[in-house]
Amino acid sequence: MSLVTITNKGQISIPKDIQKLLKLNNGDKIEIIATKNGTAIIQPISKKVDDVFCKLHKSGRKTVSIESMNIAIQKRIKYKFK
Repeated sequence: MSLVTITNKGQISIPKDIQKLLKLNNGDKIEIIATKNGTAIIQPISKKVDDVFCKLHKSGRKTVSIESMNIAIQKRIKYKFK
């Protein structure tokens, strides 16, 4: 068990042994889940390519070329910043 202290800004430092156990590195995100019985679960948020693959896919949608995207962006910029 590791003890941490909450700063006056509401921040905590995760002890090195816990970081190592959870395989956390600088810049990683964690999720804190408050349970109904007043405890908290801390877990790392790790998304792999396989977890998010095809999340943007919508059936029936046509693919668009990079050139078409660039043209659409240019038109939007011209329209927005006239």
